[in-house]
Amino acid sequence: MGLKKLAAKVAEYQDRLAAGHASKIEPEHVERVLEKLRRKEADLRARLASDPVDAECEDLQHKLKVAREHIERAEWLRRELA
Repeated sequence: MGLKKLAAKVAEYQDRLAAGHASKIEPEHVERVLEKLRRKEADLRARLASDPVDAECEDLQHKLKVAREHIERAEWLRRELA
């Protein structure tokens, strides 16, 4: 999901929030998710470093890329909520 699509989702969330159909996302909620994502990223990097020739290497690299994308989105959302 690109940032344009994410921005559209945030705008939709803002509309639902204004209508009373959603609960407010607090920056602390995003921080908790960011902490989990960063731990996951560190774990994946450690697994890659421990056995870079492993058959799972390609899968781990893909998972690491996805985790980094999620971190980028969460940081963007945190900035939007501030």
